[in-house]
Amino acid sequence: MISPLCKTLLQLAGWRIEGQLPALPKFVVIAGPHTSNWDFILGILAKGQLRIPARFIGKHQLFKPPFGWLFRALGGRPVVRTQANNLVETIAALFQQEPRFVMALSPEGTRAPVARWKTGFYHIAILAKVPIVPVAFDFRQRRIVIGDALYPGDSKAADMAQLLAFFRQFQGRFPQPIPHYRSEQDRL
Repeated sequence: MISPLCKTLLQLAGWRIEGQLPALPKFVVIAGPHTSNWDFILGILAKGQLRIPARFIGKHQLFKPPFGWLFRALGGRPVVRTQANNLVETIAALFQQEPRFVMALSPEGTRAPVARWKTGFYHIAILAKVPIVPVAFDFRQRRIVIGDALYPGDSKAADMAQLLAFFRQFQGRFPQPIPHYRSEQDRL
């Protein structure tokens, strides 16, 4: 019942889903460009249409009354972003505990423009030994595009370049430049 409802709502809004999720029980989804609250709504509708039990993290303020129960029911987990909380290790451990587990994250970590992506998603995928699936919100053509799964390899720089190239094709609700990846050595 939920899947047809979500599909209908997306269609009524003029949106469509392109591409296929991998037929795997575990993976990390990175969704972007994240420039608007509409990204969350589109993501929840896509999650419902595709019937994936994706989880997500969000700032802890979202999980307070009166709507905290709703964000939890949708698969959310609160995070206090001002505290060190070993989030990468915690999420990677969840992949080991669950037979099916999908974690959806925004590499920007916020709707505001950023110069660099947060790379926790990459480290989660490495620790959990799962692929990264890029999913783009293309507001220009009203489509949600699922990219090919990327298995993190020996070169973080090459993997990040491939992911950034995928997202550069798409425009968020509020156009912002896609950050460039700078390796740790580039910052020295």
